[in-house]
Amino acid sequence: MRALLAGLAVLSASVVRSQTPAVDPSRIEHLLRPALHIAGRPDPTFDIIDRMRVLHVPGASVAIVDNFKIVFAKGYGVTEFGGSKPVDTTTLFLAGSMSKPVFASGVLQLVEQGRLSLDEDVNAKLKSWHLPESQFTEHEKVTLRRLLTHTAGLTVWGFPGYEVGKPIPTVPQLLDGAPPANTPAVRSDATPGARWLYSGGGITIAQLMATDVTGEKFPSLMQRLVLSRAGMTRSTYENPLPKSREAEAASGHERVDTPVPGRFHIYPEMAAAGLWTTAPEYARWALSLTHSYNGDAPGLLSHAMAEQMISKQVHQTPEYGGGYWGLGVQVAGEGDSIQFTHGGRDEGFVANFVMWPKLGRGIFILINGVNGNFLAELTRAFAEVYGMPQAPRMERKVVAMDSAELAPLAGRYMLVQGKDTAFYDVKPSGSKLDVYDGRANITRVAWPEGGDVFFDEASGGRIKFLRESDATSRAKAIVLGAGPNSPTARRVP
Repeated sequence: MRALLAGLAVLSASVVRSQTPAVDPSRIEHLLRPALHIAGRPDPTFDIIDRMRVLHVPGASVAIVDNFKIVFAKGYGVTEFGGSKPVDTTTLFLAGSMSKPVFASGVLQLVEQGRLSLDEDVNAKLKSWHLPESQFTEHEKVTLRRLLTHTAGLTVWGFPGYEVGKPIPTVPQLLDGAPPANTPAVRSDATPGARWLYSGGGITIAQLMATDVTGEKFPSLMQRLVLSRAGMTRSTYENPLPKSREAEAASGHERVDTPVPGRFHIYPEMAAAGLWTTAPEYARWALSLTHSYNGDAPGLLSHAMAEQMISKQVHQTPEYGGGYWGLGVQVAGEGDSIQFTHGGRDEGFVANFVMWPKLGRGIFILINGVNGNFLAELTRAFAEVYGMPQAPRMERKVVAMDSAELAPLAGRYMLVQGKDTAFYDVKPSGSKLDVYDGRANITRVAWPEGGDVFFDEASGGRIKFLRESDATSRAKAIVLGAGPNSPTARRVP
């Protein structure tokens, strides 16, 4: 999923500022296309509500910025599957890792005030907790710059959050992996500066630095430094969300058509994953940062600091996408085509945004489901409406197979991963297969590609059947994916 969200950033290559006629942003609602195109078949477009229904996305919050102002903001669907309360522009969604850029614009203000330094050992400012020294930090130190660019050599990629009603750890407990924390301790496992590796744990250290040097509680600190100044009047880093505000929030859906127990998880890792916001309010933050970047007023940061934030400071290694990172944001493009972007993923929520600060244009999407294909489809529709470069769609070819050829593949397959078990029921349906995914509680359509390889009609994901002996015998297993570490589900007798 994270790779999919990162792939949405690759939407800009040679965009130049130009005078273009005004466009109708609502056109994006009618130009959604599946991520996958089947060769030789019609390529229709769909309305946004139709795609939400097919992709099991209960609700969405969308905003578009053009010509340095918000030109479109709308809510779609419902706040909870099976409910009747509609999503509107005031409905709060968990932003997941999109919390990080907003936090970065706040902690960089503390740098400008001289209360923190980008290149000082973090232990020099931490008071309530210290990062243990190790062989990795003997000569190179963990710094705020390295935390924000994910080059600090630290563990803990992300956080699952905590169920409502369960004990919530303090930030020092989180960082030490001490009960009731549900993630390991955040520790050095590489020399700082030696490699890029995403670390929500590192951002949580930066969160603690901000509260240690100011003495303020984190939600109120971010309210003062960022949210109020950017016009994000409804947004909050309060986690758990106050009871008085729970009615404003959408419910997350980690499983298809199934609300998260308790409606959503709680994230004490607020800087990394805890922002509650709306698409238009997030767009206001991006515009405020854009003003800083372009040297206009008002803005959140000085022009020089905003340029540092939205600059290619670190190159990711190829296995993680090969992109570039600034301070708290992913960065792509050059000159007028430069963009800053980030995706988000919390329990039952997915989000993404892309902003071109020189063009004054961007798109912001938050959903209370976990089908990232919807974000990709809507972002492509935006690119088509505004004439922006867009990531290429996948294309697959179908190989003809009849029901007799498909029959040996039918059956139930079981996937065991740790303590989790999931079943997949495969049944021929004409010249294709219906694959019921028990883990997601959804039936997927799989088309034959040749050589016992099929592809998911919705996502293009590959499924390969392994035979018992030869090419005509019954299948004994299915490999779910095309990578070397793809899981294998075994046939159940």
